[in-house]
Amino acid sequence: MTEHIHTHNKRFITQLRDALYNCDVHTLLGQLEAVFSPDCAIHMTFPFEDLTGPAALFDTVYAPLLSAIPDLERRDMIVMAGSANDENWVGCAGHYQGVFEHPWLDIPPTQHLVSMRYHEFFCIKDDQIVEMQAVWDIPQLMLQANAWPMSPSLGVEFVSVPAPATNDGIITAPYDPEQGAASLQLVMDMLVDLKNNEQGVAAMNLDKYWHPKFNWYGPAGIGAMRRISGFRYWHQIPFLNAMPDRDAYLTKGVALADSDYVGFTAWPGMFMTVSGDGWLGIAASNQKITMRSLDFWRCENGLIRENWVLVDLLHVYDQLGVDVFARMREFTFARQVGRGVV
Repeated sequence: MTEHIHTHNKRFITQLRDALYNCDVHTLLGQLEAVFSPDCAIHMTFPFEDLTGPAALFDTVYAPLLSAIPDLERRDMIVMAGSANDENWVGCAGHYQGVFEHPWLDIPPTQHLVSMRYHEFFCIKDDQIVEMQAVWDIPQLMLQANAWPMSPSLGVEFVSVPAPATNDGIITAPYDPEQGAASLQLVMDMLVDLKNNEQGVAAMNLDKYWHPKFNWYGPAGIGAMRRISGFRYWHQIPFLNAMPDRDAYLTKGVALADSDYVGFTAWPGMFMTVSGDGWLGIAASNQKITMRSLDFWRCENGLIRENWVLVDLLHVYDQLGVDVFARMREFTFARQVGRGVV
């Protein structure tokens, strides 16, 4: 019996998962070169942006991170696969963890265990990764380093966001096209109805799609919340007040489904105008921006029970002309290596 392509690709990506779990700066480059195509298009979170090939990924991203966190390990909590736009993808979510010993991106070290969430999507062709789209929650690391340069979150901040309640996020069962299609339809119908904001919250039909005990896990700067009421008060209402014209590239993005899980990535995934006030303390500027939002959903008995969301907030601020890293350096000036207050 021929192995389903999505089952095969999840097994293939284990090479990368194992390499990053047992992260070794001396062998990692060769391990990356074994799974990435030489000209792989890599779309990383701000400030890394677009890179090409595994060497650039190692030199620009992983080597400096390993210098800062020498015992770095990558812990997956979701691994799923699916097809979109005639391409085969694997989506992974989890946390990079380790002891933060030296500065990274000028974030002061803590000498303690830290955790940074990631959502990473990989397009795989002929047993090579040919494209990567990834958002890392770098602000989450700023928060743990007591170097927070932005407005406080309305939701709850976790050091490590919870894994799926059902403990089945790393999907190893044979791919089931029918179950995946049902999960995808539920989430896509929900996303279409979410666009009905001009008709009021009732038109979005959230009760139709979301479980009464629904959990929404946003990035640092937005936070986590529970139930539809929590989502509306601490994310949706401020978000729509600030950007009422927001829309999503649903047809251009990559929507995957595997068992009870759905993933979505696009670079970018949304577009809007910052025309009002009320989101992240950002003043209305009528500035048009795009937004990178990489999401995972878990469906349960025909409803969405959990949603993990990472937004590249540093990229949002950059488009608005705000240098978050400069603000962070000012805030932590006396703690920067080689500096002191005279």
